[in-house]
Amino acid sequence: MTLAFATDWLNLLFRWAHIIVGIGWIGTSFYFIALDLSLRKRANMKEGVLGTAWEVHGGGFYHVEKYTVAPKELPEDLIWYKWEAYLTWVTGFALLIVQYYFHATAYLIDPNVLKLVPSEAILISVASLAGGWFIYDRLCKSPIGRNTPLLAVCVFALIMIASYMFTHVYSGRGALIHVGAFIGTIMAVNVFGIIIPNQKKIAASLMAGEAPDPALGAMGKQRSVHNNYLTLPVLLMMVSNHYPMLTGHPHSWLLVALVLVMGAMVRHFLNRHDAGDSFARFWWSLPVAAVALVIAMVMTAPRDYSGGDAVSDTAALQITLQHCAVCHAANPQHEGFDEPPKEIELDTVANLHRYADQIMQQAVQSDAMPLGNETGMTEEERATLGAWISQQKK
Repeated sequence: MTLAFATDWLNLLFRWAHIIVGIGWIGTSFYFIALDLSLRKRANMKEGVLGTAWEVHGGGFYHVEKYTVAPKELPEDLIWYKWEAYLTWVTGFALLIVQYYFHATAYLIDPNVLKLVPSEAILISVASLAGGWFIYDRLCKSPIGRNTPLLAVCVFALIMIASYMFTHVYSGRGALIHVGAFIGTIMAVNVFGIIIPNQKKIAASLMAGEAPDPALGAMGKQRSVHNNYLTLPVLLMMVSNHYPMLTGHPHSWLLVALVLVMGAMVRHFLNRHDAGDSFARFWWSLPVAAVALVIAMVMTAPRDYSGGDAVSDTAALQITLQHCAVCHAANPQHEGFDEPPKEIELDTVANLHRYADQIMQQAVQSDAMPLGNETGMTEEERATLGAWISQQKK
């Protein structure tokens, strides 16, 4: 069994597990925010109940109550929603190790961005994820945390600073996946370090016959809402490495800002709709998201290479043989592959014609390929390939 084969299976299994537990976490997050927003005060509610909701699903009717803090007594079979969040982070970090740490020179490091050795790149990764949580937590616990709009601006600025740093340290793929990991770490530790411990403190106070501290519940609610608004942006960051128009953009950190705006605005629209607010109070959120989307599309519009000098088939093939066929050949020379990625071979002119669109997307319009630009492909060579591909379309 080769290392590449074993790594592929680890990658597949961790990715599968990550998707499964991630769906569970996101699903419960969305459900409980929607539930919280749908609560209504009704006649004859029990003592201490803040509001109730009537729901129907799968042919059954449900009546849900939410307490201001908690009921006077708790059942032994109380359900805690926490493992979905914990396992989403654990499987995600395992994927980061298998995909990016094990293959740091290919996926994480780009010498044209910053010359690093794998150990340096990994150390920066771990330190930035831990440091990001610490700064975020201090912001929430500071006086800033009591001013919701100001806190939102500060958290946005924190993510943008991290995004700028990542894009000036790592390859395009490595940078945006780290933006996702940065946000995901904040979200997961919110659950592990704040939400669940505070709920346990409330439960312990009840068991001891004491009045729980309302501030504990308020703090947990604050972090839960943060997680809710960050969910849509983090999902896009996690799949960004499939889209070189994002990862290969020279100002991808600005695209992160637009993604944050789009995701937060769509989430706000859905939240206020679930809350039953008047449409006149939240209609503006979708146009704001649409404007951010248009700006992102304009920023990522493909460049035109059709006006250059004629390029021969031989010249184009020479470039791909030097920079692409190391991996994309029947017998790859790159140590990370036993077979050509996605079964794409780029060692004949016929195959260059066949995969012209993919070459344009991955190696011309962006620098997603070669991986980590290990072969040192220049901008002039990319432009030459772009000109050759444009010629074929005339």
